[in-house]
Amino acid sequence: MEDRTARLEVSEGIATLFLDKPPVNAFDLKLVRDAEACLQEVEKDPAVRAAVITGEGKCFSAGLDLKTVPYYSPEEQRRMVEDLNRTVAWLYGFPLPTVAAVNGHAIAGGFILAIACDYRVGTSSSCKIGVTESRVGIPFPVSTMEVLRAELAPAEARRMTLGGRNMGPEQAMDNGVLDELAPAGRVLERAKEVALEFAELPREGYAKIKHQLRGETLARMEEALRAGSDPLLEMWVAEEGRAASAEHLERGGE
Repeated sequence: MEDRTARLEVSEGIATLFLDKPPVNAFDLKLVRDAEACLQEVEKDPAVRAAVITGEGKCFSAGLDLKTVPYYSPEEQRRMVEDLNRTVAWLYGFPLPTVAAVNGHAIAGGFILAIACDYRVGTSSSCKIGVTESRVGIPFPVSTMEVLRAELAPAEARRMTLGGRNMGPEQAMDNGVLDELAPAGRVLERAKEVALEFAELPREGYAKIKHQLRGETLARMEEALRAGSDPLLEMWVAEEGRAASAEHLERGGE
């Protein structure tokens, strides 16, 4: 059996989901589906009261795997957009508290995954945080754009999505992307502490309040999922995106 690129550890009612795809936990079809399978396990386990998401190694996630995803066939691209939309929408409305332990670079899809969580603990060590899709010519699926609109102030959303520039952890905290910082060796530990605090809250009430807060955004996501109306289902990564992705990789992601 092929190894999973995402795995779970459960302790004291807290499930920790590790993205585990070296070297930078970059998303492809397998990682998205493995992460989704882990979330399914978490939601079905009555003993789990909160979840933490983090990256294995020194990186949270560098976003899409630019070595493979831009070269997917049209059918694979369609499946990737569908899977991303479904997983991001599900995480954003997840009935349990979710805490991101941003232990390193959180770029593009990795950034989306972090801000889809209810609380975000970041490393105080130097790292890159941001959405770089405009720099590699890859548009945002519906659910990812909805999360960006909901979680970022309008001016910040404009600067980040159109400019495609990364920021450091201090700026990310100042801009409301991260809720607090911890030393590199304590990010996961601190995220689990926060998760334990959330776990003390009434479970059903928490889920209902989250839906009250995010209901309009979730409704737009769900409508797009039901109707299959994401325009990117027809063509997500065009030749321009492949060329820009290759150039981005050659520059070392700068």
